[in-house]
Amino acid sequence: MVHSYYEYTPSQTAATVFAALFSAAFSATFIQWIRYRAWVWLVMVVAASMESLGYISRSISTRHTDKRGVFIAQFSLIILAPVLIAAACYVIFGRIVFHIIPAHSRTTKFLWVPPRFITPIFVVCDIVALLLQLAGAVIVSGTQPTDPDAKSKLSRGKDIAITGLATQLLCFGLFSIVAIRFNFISKQFDKEFEDRVGGVEDEKYFTVNSSNRKLKKNWKALLRVMNIVCMLILIRSVYRVCDFALGKTGYLEQNEWPAYVFDAAPMLPCVVLFVYWHPGKYLPYLGFRLPKSAREY
Repeated sequence: MVHSYYEYTPSQTAATVFAALFSAAFSATFIQWIRYRAWVWLVMVVAASMESLGYISRSISTRHTDKRGVFIAQFSLIILAPVLIAAACYVIFGRIVFHIIPAHSRTTKFLWVPPRFITPIFVVCDIVALLLQLAGAVIVSGTQPTDPDAKSKLSRGKDIAITGLATQLLCFGLFSIVAIRFNFISKQFDKEFEDRVGGVEDEKYFTVNSSNRKLKKNWKALLRVMNIVCMLILIRSVYRVCDFALGKTGYLEQNEWPAYVFDAAPMLPCVVLFVYWHPGKYLPYLGFRLPKSAREY
């Protein structure tokens, strides 16, 4: 009898559908990355490509359930992609802060996080969470029941992965609170922002520093989208913590539908929403480094 790495009969149709959807979302994300020269948005480009490759690999894996390599590939890519989507949220939130809040108001007391280190602090937490989840995912997905120390390996891999997920959940939960709170505390700068933006072309668009690229004034739409994405990532993270905690014999590992309902389905909008509400439509500075003028405003 051929050994399967799945605890159920995986659906090739479901994997193929999500592979096609994520591939389309990745293509749009990549095109916009070039179009808007939003180089710092590379993290989302990589995340979307990982989701796409993850489900392409899963589609292949459903036809070769005994192949260890392709199983580990799809499992690892799908597990790790949301970590980079979270990192994209950190990057964009940091750029929104520097776009909207004057330098004299960018304080730790006001934002709850050192403004200059908003992105670095959370990204470092993300990297730690990513490495832990990667290590745990590789151990769990690569362990066969016939291995002499299978029980020990699964337990160790599960503990490492849960630690990584818990780290991500804690840091991202804190970030979500900070980001949602920003919706309310940023209102006091609305008039100042309206007065500051130069080169207003109409009620919807403006330009910065004589740039030819028109930007949308309604930056709060981008902030709201980021808040929605945060909630979706939190839902997915809670699901994965439960998944690893229950182990191979748990309901979540014995059935395929939760993986699509609580992981694939929430993650797809996280990429698609940022395609329609792309940061390049709202933010003037999306290079790898902020210009001095943006930091001093």
